[in-house]
Amino acid sequence: MDYKKSTAPNDTVTRDVMNLCNETGNIYESVVIIGKRANQISADIKQELSKKLSEFASTQDNLDEVFENREQIEISRFYEKLPKATLMATQEFIDGKIYYRNPSKESSLLD
Repeated sequence: MDYKKSTAPNDTVTRDVMNLCNETGNIYESVVIIGKRANQISADIKQELSKKLSEFASTQDNLDEVFENREQIEISRFYEKLPKATLMATQEFIDGKIYYRNPSKESSLLD
């Protein structure tokens, strides 16, 4: 997913708790879904950032020399300005873009 095009706000937003539990019927289940999605987003962003920054990794082990690369700084700043993973996951949940299922509810329906 392209997190650069996320419509999530950069700042915290007060949400109505009852709107979050409309889809699942349980606020705790909604929070677990949002939390798991936030972990996925965070891992994806970390992997993408590490991949981009690995291009700038130096093969020398010289501690005295500090080399600042302007491109590397700009990449880091861009990722710092992205909305937090929890805000992105919450926005995705509200927009209905998260697929989830509860195996315990599905097994009780089969019995």
